[in-house]
Amino acid sequence: MGAAAGNANASESVARFLQQRGIVAQAQQSPASPDAAAPGLLNRVRDNASDLVLSAMNFLGVPYKRGGNSVNNGFDCSGFTRHIFEMSVGLVLPRRADEQAKLSSLVPIKKEDLKPGDLVFFNTMRATFSHVGIYVGEGKFIHSPRVGGAVRVEDMREAYWAKRFTGARRADLNQANPGT
Repeated sequence: MGAAAGNANASESVARFLQQRGIVAQAQQSPASPDAAAPGLLNRVRDNASDLVLSAMNFLGVPYKRGGNSVNNGFDCSGFTRHIFEMSVGLVLPRRADEQAKLSSLVPIKKEDLKPGDLVFFNTMRATFSHVGIYVGEGKFIHSPRVGGAVRVEDMREAYWAKRFTGARRADLNQANPGT
């Protein structure tokens, strides 16, 4: 019951986020009949989102803390991704974003091949791979942004992120060992 309840809560978090952003209303409108609800984006996100992404959504609003790696202390970007991967799929990532990007067990992927759960990297400090987040789908990623911020979802297509994108990596989750 615990895992099912956790997944239900995570799905509710995704749905709540999409509703707050007005994405659900847009996605549920059918082009033929704007008033008719269509499964659209909400179902696609639920269907495509991995347990990892759903787990990450549970941390929306946790404050940024440089060097942080827990809910109690807050997260920096790499502390957040490390915590989510370890907690949800049992994969322990290195501590720093650049180390995560260089990890040999993570496969580089093209931007157009992104899937929910992939790590996305950005140059935010005049250094390649200085920031990391988790791709959630539909061009969006979840991350712990900066001092004064909190874990949130942003659009990678916004000018700031689009020009700073430096790559993406995919973990072989079949190699992960949940619960250890």
